[in-house]
Amino acid sequence: MSLNALPKSAQPGAKKALHAIYNAEDRDHALKAVTAFEKAYGAKFPKAVKKITDDVDELLAFYDFPAEHWIHLRTTNPIESTFATVRLRTKVTRGPGSAAAALAMVFKLVESAQARWRAVNAPHLVALVRAGARFERGHLVEQPETLAA
Repeated sequence: MSLNALPKSAQPGAKKALHAIYNAEDRDHALKAVTAFEKAYGAKFPKAVKKITDDVDELLAFYDFPAEHWIHLRTTNPIESTFATVRLRTKVTRGPGSAAAALAMVFKLVESAQARWRAVNAPHLVALVRAGARFERGHLVEQPETLAA
C-alpha cells in the first residue's frame, strides 16, 4: 500500500488524498485527484506516488462497471472479510487435524458466513456486465448484441 511508503507524519494527509481518489464521483474526478496526489507527494515521496500512478488504470477499473456496483468493488479487502470467520475458528481449535477435516471445517464455516454477506446492488445488471456491456460514469452506454435481440 502507498501509505507504507510514507513516514507516519505524512500518512493522515495522504490517506485523505487516497480517499479522494477512490471515492470520486467518476473517473475524470478520480484522475484529477491522482494528479493532485502526485503534485502534493511526488517531490518528497516518489515511491509512494509511483505505486498509485503506475497502476492507475487498474486502480480505477471499477468505474467501467455500473454505478450501483461501485460500493462492492471499492472495498479494500473482500478476501480478508470472507475468511475472518475461518481464521478466528482455526485459532481457537489450534488446527483442524487432518486435511479432510480442515476442508470440511472451512467449507462449513464459509457456508454459514455466507448468510451474513451483503447482497449485490442491482443484481439485474450483473448479466449485462457478463455479456460485455460498456458502462461510462456508471451508466450503460451500449447493450451487447446478444441481449439486444
